[in-house]
Amino acid sequence: MSTVTEAPAPAPEDAPPEVRTPPLRKRLVPYWLLLPGIAWLLVFFAAPLVYQASTSLQTGSLEDGFRVTWHLATYWDALVQYWPQFVRSVLYAATATGLCLLLGYPLAYLIAFKAGRWRNLVMILVIAPFFTSFLIRTLAWKTILADGGPVVGALNALHLLDVTSWLGLTDGHRVLATPLAVVCGLTYNFLPFMVLPLYTSLERIDPRLHEAAGDLYARPATTFRRVTFPLSMPGVVAGTLLTFIPATGDYINAELLGSTDQKMIGNVIQSQFLRVLDYPTAAALSFLLMAAILAMVTFYIRKSGTEDLV
Repeated sequence: MSTVTEAPAPAPEDAPPEVRTPPLRKRLVPYWLLLPGIAWLLVFFAAPLVYQASTSLQTGSLEDGFRVTWHLATYWDALVQYWPQFVRSVLYAATATGLCLLLGYPLAYLIAFKAGRWRNLVMILVIAPFFTSFLIRTLAWKTILADGGPVVGALNALHLLDVTSWLGLTDGHRVLATPLAVVCGLTYNFLPFMVLPLYTSLERIDPRLHEAAGDLYARPATTFRRVTFPLSMPGVVAGTLLTFIPATGDYINAELLGSTDQKMIGNVIQSQFLRVLDYPTAAALSFLLMAAILAMVTFYIRKSGTEDLV
C-alpha cells in the first residue's frame, strides 16, 4: 500500500509574522549607552543631594563638629528668618524674566523671519557674551551704571530717575546699589537663554501659515496673535524656565550691583556656607529654594498647556 502524505495546511493570510526575540546582548545595548550619564548623575547630583540633606539635619558647631540629629526645626527657622530674601529673589527673577521675554521675542522673531543672509551674524552676536566670563560681564555693568557715567547722566537729563526713585527702583539720582541695577544685570546676563529657545521655536514655524493667514485677510497683528505666538509657546515656556530658574538662585548680580538691601537668597546661602560657616542652615536654605522653584515650575508648566513640555 502506498502512503499518502498530507501537505501542511497553508497559513492564514492574516496570521502575524513570526517575531524573533533579539539576543540579550543586543537588548542591553541601550542600557549600556545610558550607563555613563546615569553614573554622572549619581556621582555629581544624587550623592551631593544626599549629603546636603544629611547636612541640613545636623546640629553642632565648627569647633565641636556637626552630627545628624534629625533637627527638622532648622528648615522652619531658616524660612522665618530669611523669607524676605526668598520673596526678593522671586520678584527680581520674575521681573528679569519678563524683561528678557519682552526684549528677546522681537529679536528672535527678527532672526527667524527677517534676518535673511544676516541670520548667522546676528546669532553670533547673541551668543558672543558667552565667550566672556559671567563675572566680568557683571563687573562691566558697574562701569556702565556708575554715578558719573553717560547712562545715569542721560537718565537724569530725561528725568527718568525721578520716576524710578518714586517707584523705589533707584535711590535718588544713582542707579548702582539699587533694585534696578540688580534687575538690569540679571536681564543682560540671562537674555541669551531666552533668545535661543525662542528662535528655535519660531524657526520651526512654516512660513506658508503666515501666507495662508494673509490670504484669509488677517492683519499682521491678528496673524501674530492667532498663529505665530501660539505656535511659539514651547519656546516661550522653555526660555522663561531657562531664565527664571538660574536667576532665582543667582548671587553675583546682587553682590556686585546691589547693596545689603538687595541681597537675594543666593547671597544668604553663600554667606552661610563660606562666612558664617553654619552648614545646616545653608543646606536647609538650599533645599527650601529647590523645593520652591520645583513647585513654581511644575505649576507654570501645567498651566501653560504646552504638550511638548508637560
